[in-house]
Amino acid sequence: MTRRIALAFSLALAVSACAPPAAPSLPTGAGSPMPDFLAAYTQATTACRGIQTITAVLALSGRAGSTKVRGRIEAGFAAPAKMRLEGVAPFGKPVFVLTASGDTGTLVLPRDERVLADAPPAEIVNALAGVPLGPHALRNAITGCGFWASEEPSAGEAFPNGWASVSFPDGTAYLHSIDGEWRYEAATRQSLALFYSEYASGRPSAVRLRSGSDRQTRADLTLRVSQIEINVPIDDAAFVAEPRPHAAPLTLDELRRAGPLGGGAIPNP
Repeated sequence: MTRRIALAFSLALAVSACAPPAAPSLPTGAGSPMPDFLAAYTQATTACRGIQTITAVLALSGRAGSTKVRGRIEAGFAAPAKMRLEGVAPFGKPVFVLTASGDTGTLVLPRDERVLADAPPAEIVNALAGVPLGPHALRNAITGCGFWASEEPSAGEAFPNGWASVSFPDGTAYLHSIDGEWRYEAATRQSLALFYSEYASGRPSAVRLRSGSDRQTRADLTLRVSQIEINVPIDDAAFVAEPRPHAAPLTLDELRRAGPLGGGAIPNP
């Protein structure tokens, strides 16, 4: 029996689907030089820069290509680049378990008894959901630090209505001054865009991710973040995959073809 990866997220659905938060209208064109850009960025990232570990429940909804994806994911991250994502089903085995450390990730599909070992984590996430994010970048995105955390911007520009942008070697972050406080609103990096909303206690609880430039590869996903625990020790064993001894190997190409951007199915081994 074959099983589409796209259906895995539907099986994991345990929350009501919500409309995606509206993306803000980001400033365009040339702004004015902003001498205090670093102070503004530091203020906007105060709540997220010191996060070393985080666990949370991610309610996923949106589209990848022509496929609707929805699901509930239990997530754990540890600096600098460790990650565990577990797709939770309403009952029974997890839909998937993805563990990663640095540039190496392992995906276990307990229901299919398949395992993809020693693959780039960003490529696994891209095959599953259409957004190429590895452990470091995804942790930053979830915590409210965009695609960067320890890095500092090199320049900044000011725009009307309290907006500002700060530049990194590979992208741009957008800040908005609200009641005299700078808040992180969005970031762009290559084909990726990120938007924050639904702030609570200085931290966004909704993260909208867009990726891709054409209909076939475009993804537009929203992660609603809840049940957050910050800087609580996580056992390193959580980031080590435990496939069953008889699990059949799965290739990254097979996963891409079976995922929401591939429109295929996992073949029998």
